[in-house]
Amino acid sequence: MQWSPTKNVKWKVDVPGSGLSSPIIWDNQVFLTTAVPVEGQGASDLPTLEFRVLCFDRSDGKLLWQKTATVAKPHQGTHETNGFASASPCTDGRCVYAHFGSRGLYCYSMNGEPLWKHDDFGQMETLNGFGEGSSPTLSGDLILVPWDHNGPSALYALDKRTGKTVWKTDREEPTEWSTPLVVEHAGRKQVVLNGQNAARSYDLETGKELWHCGGQTRRPIASPVAANDLVIVGSGFQGSFMGAFRLDGEGDIQGTDKVVWTMSHDAPDVSSPILSSGRIYCHKAKSGLLSCIDAATGKPHYLARRVGLGNTYASPIAAGGHVYLTARNGTTVVIKDADALKIMATNSVEETVGATPAPVDNELFIRGDVHLFCFANGRH
Repeated sequence: MQWSPTKNVKWKVDVPGSGLSSPIIWDNQVFLTTAVPVEGQGASDLPTLEFRVLCFDRSDGKLLWQKTATVAKPHQGTHETNGFASASPCTDGRCVYAHFGSRGLYCYSMNGEPLWKHDDFGQMETLNGFGEGSSPTLSGDLILVPWDHNGPSALYALDKRTGKTVWKTDREEPTEWSTPLVVEHAGRKQVVLNGQNAARSYDLETGKELWHCGGQTRRPIASPVAANDLVIVGSGFQGSFMGAFRLDGEGDIQGTDKVVWTMSHDAPDVSSPILSSGRIYCHKAKSGLLSCIDAATGKPHYLARRVGLGNTYASPIAAGGHVYLTARNGTTVVIKDADALKIMATNSVEETVGATPAPVDNELFIRGDVHLFCFANGRH
């Protein structure tokens, strides 16, 4: 697919405020979160913000509804490339869940009716004031909320119907920004979560830790991916580590046969890896260098290749036999989903992009700093 701000655009709409959260799509609805400065306030280092949930019509981009979850002044700043609406929403088709970190988790009906809120997690104190950003994960009747910061860290499991805490597991972890992954092995579902001290797995029903493995680097951001009976976790800031772990481990598995392979170079940093057709694609954040690795063996198809991208925050996505790689300057390089690197197209929305694009059917949704775009082939 090829696109630009004027080519193959089905629609584009202005998005008020700012955020790094990615769009999510269910049937004919597109959901997004944002933080909008309150009008009329004076100059301030930390302005008071309206934390909003937006719902657009997928067919034409019309705003169907928007709700202000809360109005608050953040207690802590954020990195210049981050914002205050960085956690992506999630939905099960019955409700949509929007997480604003220290401002709470909010549940709405698909029509925008407020159903419940859980706003007593406390206040995060993030590393270097870099801000918040971990997204929640839905699994069955639970919604998992990661809460790792430079304070008492934990993983929460809430009842998605009520917002009440089902279990809470304390974690010996400083700030990290990854999203939990739910995988199943031998009839039991596990929650795998990255961490600076260790990658860990928990029993989904109880929150009990099942296994852990050290080796990660500082301030992990990348989320895990899973292939067959392996889960792959990586981090790439001030060092580099990626490991593939069997899901039947117990306790500390570092140095055991439960660690199938490890890699100490070219691991993902800000963006998460993508697993497609048995291949892992991952970026280095500041350089945009791309690596492609066999998920089963850890052997590289290619490493640290230049593809014409710079700083990357958005995670790679795969669709239709291609992988889409997006940099912060709004450029997306499309490559063939294959063992050998082959660039198929280079496109740009001509505005900053920090959110991960969302492919659905023959459409691609990209959230820029100013607009939400919907691209489709054959549009002019």
